[in-house]
Amino acid sequence: MSDYIISCCSTVDMPREYFEKRNIAFVCFHFYIGNKMYVDDLGKSISFNDFYDRMAKGEETKTSQVNVDEYINHFEKFMQAGKDVIHLCLSSGISGTINSANLARDELLNRYPDRKLIIIDSLAASSGYGLLIDRLADLRDEGLSIDELADYTMKNRLKVQHWFFTSDLTYLIRGGRVGKVSGFFGNMLNICPLLNVNDEGKLIPRFKIRTKKKVIEACVEQMVIHAQGGKDYKGKCFISQARCLEDAKAVADLVGEKIPALKGNVMINDIGTTIGAHTGPGTVALFFFGDDRTK
Repeated sequence: MSDYIISCCSTVDMPREYFEKRNIAFVCFHFYIGNKMYVDDLGKSISFNDFYDRMAKGEETKTSQVNVDEYINHFEKFMQAGKDVIHLCLSSGISGTINSANLARDELLNRYPDRKLIIIDSLAASSGYGLLIDRLADLRDEGLSIDELADYTMKNRLKVQHWFFTSDLTYLIRGGRVGKVSGFFGNMLNICPLLNVNDEGKLIPRFKIRTKKKVIEACVEQMVIHAQGGKDYKGKCFISQARCLEDAKAVADLVGEKIPALKGNVMINDIGTTIGAHTGPGTVALFFFGDDRTK
């Protein structure tokens, strides 16, 4: 059994039971909807369907990152028990939560000078972040030390490719990812932008594609182009979706057609409340290991 803990934020968008099964700890973000604050506890406080239904009806949302005290409480219980911790944060290109995590680390290392607490910027989000955490859990189980795992993460975090699209530009417009005028005409013309996460962990619009069918094809084509081994890719593939399961299944089916090893082997997850508060319902994201992300 390892002598350290792998930890992450709830924004990895993986099923709740996954964390217990893989022995991974997580700390929760917070979100507001209808002027009430909830814990982003992987759908326990409010179901994902209810959350997206309320968004679709016009209720405004906002999010709140993990603060210093919450990080201290999260990490300290492991360090008190004699465990070291490696924690990957949600991308700094999306959230400033890593700053709070680093402040908590500095405080705790003063209290527990014989322990290790390693904080790393994942430069990843949603189930792409989850895919990276999943790889680290595999390597931990193979016997890598905490320092070896940290070194691996720094060398390989940009290999997690993120490609996603939305059928409703409303929420990207609110977040400033798409201009109001472009978004207005985009919705009128049935344009579904294809975006990815770049090497700084930021969301970047890449292509303007008309119709959902074509953007699904374009999304999977990016996997064929960028995946390790192309059509011979044999790694894991995760998809996350926000109240559009049929669209996610269409992506998974096409992935299976293009990459035979993945036929029937794509994991589909829900986009959680923190990420979903910004992307909105109708979003599908595709994640896999590939070449290094660029600007």
